[in-house]
Amino acid sequence: MCGICGKIYLDRQRPVEPHALERMARQLERRGPDDAGLRVSANAGIASTRLAIIDVPGGHMPLSNEDGTVWVVFNGEIYNFHRLRERLERAGHRFATSSDTEVIVHLYEEEGDDFVRSLNGMFALAVWDERRRRLLLARDQLGVKPLYYAELPDRFLFGSELKALLADGVERRIDLVALHDYLGLNYVPGPRSIVAGIRKLLPGHRLTLDLDRGVPAIDRFWDVPRPAPRVSARRPTGELERELLELLREVVRDQMISDVPLGAFLSGGVDSSLIVALMSEVSEQPVRTFSIGFKERSFDELDYARLVADRFGTEHHELVLEPRAHELVAAVADYFDEPFADSSALAVYAVAELAASHVKVALSGEGGDEVFGGYYTYQADRLAALYRRLPSLVGRRLLPALVELLPASDQKASFDFKLKRFVAGGALPPLPAHYTWKAFLDEDAKRRLYRPALGNPLVDCGDAPVRPTLELFRRVYDGYPGPDVLNRLLYVDLQVQLVDDMLTKVDRMSMAHSLEVRVPLLDPRLVEHMAELPSDLKVWGLSLKYLLKRAAARVLPREILTRRKAGFHVPIAKWLKGELADLVDEQLGPRTLVRQGVFDPKLVGELLTAHRSGRRDHSRNIWSLLMFGLWYDRYAQPLA
Repeated sequence: MCGICGKIYLDRQRPVEPHALERMARQLERRGPDDAGLRVSANAGIASTRLAIIDVPGGHMPLSNEDGTVWVVFNGEIYNFHRLRERLERAGHRFATSSDTEVIVHLYEEEGDDFVRSLNGMFALAVWDERRRRLLLARDQLGVKPLYYAELPDRFLFGSELKALLADGVERRIDLVALHDYLGLNYVPGPRSIVAGIRKLLPGHRLTLDLDRGVPAIDRFWDVPRPAPRVSARRPTGELERELLELLREVVRDQMISDVPLGAFLSGGVDSSLIVALMSEVSEQPVRTFSIGFKERSFDELDYARLVADRFGTEHHELVLEPRAHELVAAVADYFDEPFADSSALAVYAVAELAASHVKVALSGEGGDEVFGGYYTYQADRLAALYRRLPSLVGRRLLPALVELLPASDQKASFDFKLKRFVAGGALPPLPAHYTWKAFLDEDAKRRLYRPALGNPLVDCGDAPVRPTLELFRRVYDGYPGPDVLNRLLYVDLQVQLVDDMLTKVDRMSMAHSLEVRVPLLDPRLVEHMAELPSDLKVWGLSLKYLLKRAAARVLPREILTRRKAGFHVPIAKWLKGELADLVDEQLGPRTLVRQGVFDPKLVGELLTAHRSGRRDHSRNIWSLLMFGLWYDRYAQPLA
């Protein structure tokens, strides 16, 4: 894992300053503490910081071809680089190192821009073609690795994290569309970033900048295949189960390549447990596993993790998180350079810290819910088809009024929380319902929160009016046509929530500890395989991850397959009323809110009062406002 960045002046006579590149790269040191390098060629410069995993002594970057006409910086791992190297050597290419980075250099020489289609891995990369004075950026198929860019009047910038671009003096003006989306989702979905003018390159996309034209061109080189089911939607056969399990074995084996110590996150859920089981089949040493737990029983999963660790004889390490909420929140807020309010980031930060004290690489189970159908919302999608048949008076008025009377609970995924969320969207069409179950603040609530001086958020935000966040989901949904509604909803989650919530969380929290995390369940071969199957093989009735669990039953204990889905949560509702109450008062008090000038102090105060009285559970919205405020004080400037 590494950090990459670059700067290109559009004026060919203006040389890039090496110290400017160094300043950008310093923001990425935690991504790559082992090595650093830069390459400047007149008006173009690229730089990297390196976490050495493959070819530890020989993988210095930037790396070039034999005559110095093609230079590469690269963040990630290419799992099929051995096979690609053999192919390139047969074609006459000569290699000076054993690194996967050099494969990228020669593959570009051999195949041109289409070389990215041959890569199986997680990557964000930049290729500078000296002869053509041309830059190519590319991001992996599923967006495991981040890549930001900014097209400015005098220069083009790119980097692994937003803070690298800010280090070159980009104006820190908040993108109001991104802010609006953040308040609905608790993360900023691409292609926008929270800073106006800085964009995220979307997964499976590449960007080319030809200095003769001076305008970047972006195109898509990979997408999830359109559903073309090979089997009817019936109970899966043993052949389907065996086929999936063998593919999983192949993927896990490929992702265990490493020249440094390697382990796995283990929550005790199906995804992480299956990865550990398959790792143990091929590892010559006990797999090193890492788990965290909580004193609050409804949030603790250590018993399941221990069961798996014992079954497969792992070298198991675990940590029970003591109440150190202030320390965790400060650390997380320091590292996220965009507002981010998925509270499970605190847990990922802690388990990454634990793992980094023993290994440099860890495998994790991200992507299992989106690829195999594991979210509770997919059960809700099935149930909503029945709910919509209720008389309008019952479904839209009576039941919503009744469930609002249920008292709020601090327990994880409590019954009242799930029921209230379901009823809020149950009577809506499939996509709006699905969005409602994913969203935290509706459009009216978001608009009421903005400070009066800001006015209605449907104002100038640089280049587009603020639109309802649902429209972002709709564009993705409409771009994946077909009769299988649930498969289309899975696609939306794969393109939006997975990329900018789940993968962002794991990338930033692992990189905070210079730990590389790999995600086998997002291997494009697996994603393509599952995309071709009907959704009934993912969610059968109300049974989540149906085919995956059938396949996993061949290797996992029954207790893991039949346990309730938990997720990687922390007891935020309890912390906000207890240990974090003083931080909430300070950060969301009138003085701070007036100084920041974004949210209405009166309405935020009413939100806090309702939450603390127990009338409503606003913990998720309070957490969202708190994390925005902490981000603002670290990274932002006042709105113009």
